[in-house]
Amino acid sequence: MIPQYSSALLISDIHLTPSMPLTAQRFFDFCEKDAPKAQAVFILGDLFEYWVGDDTSPSSPFQQEVQRALANLSTKTKTYYVHGNRDFLIGPAFLKKTGMSLLTDPSCIEIAHEQYVVCHGDSLCTADVGYQMFRKLVRKPWMQRVFLNMPLHWRRSIANHLRSNSYSQYQRGARKSSQQNNARTNVTLEACAALARDRFVDKLIHGHTHLPAHHQEQLGEQTWQRWVLSDWDLDHPESTAPRASALSIDSQGVRYLDLVKT
Repeated sequence: MIPQYSSALLISDIHLTPSMPLTAQRFFDFCEKDAPKAQAVFILGDLFEYWVGDDTSPSSPFQQEVQRALANLSTKTKTYYVHGNRDFLIGPAFLKKTGMSLLTDPSCIEIAHEQYVVCHGDSLCTADVGYQMFRKLVRKPWMQRVFLNMPLHWRRSIANHLRSNSYSQYQRGARKSSQQNNARTNVTLEACAALARDRFVDKLIHGHTHLPAHHQEQLGEQTWQRWVLSDWDLDHPESTAPRASALSIDSQGVRYLDLVKT
């Protein structure tokens, strides 16, 4: 059954962590004030900076606070979640406590009588062959079982190591031309065209790339629209402009809401 609503808000890449308190507070405010205005909310992955298992929540006051905010939101409006590349290990226990419903990546939804396909977006970055191989491996159920059975301090150490490697790769990429870097880490036309064709839709929404924009795209005779969601960061004004936004869809159309200024 395709989720059908008259209005919705879509967000992604919040990267919640105790070290980013301003971003976290904006998310809590969003859950309390902004999100209940829509009939449904879709979180398209990377809600957390990283997630190493549902068993970490009881020992984390911060995760408990996020859990309470989401549970409260879920009593007011239907809330959906799609796994991201940072928190694909969010499992049934956390989802049950928050009241969120898990959507597969990708999924079709219908908002205001228009159909869209939503996903986190990392699966569309097919030019990054190494990452796609890694993604395929860590999404295997047996690999996840092995990881989740490790001691918690091992899991956190591995997650921090992967985050460090990811940051190093980003820094190396930043030294290359932006054109070269974007070609490898951005979504590809071929992947987007295939997704739209397979799901019989011409409207795509995703996050992951941190490059919010509305695109009108074409490959051969196939055309489609693509909306990219913003990441959130209100804690590092020295390195980048504060950013936080949501994509709003209702009978008036599709538009970005700037959550920094509200």
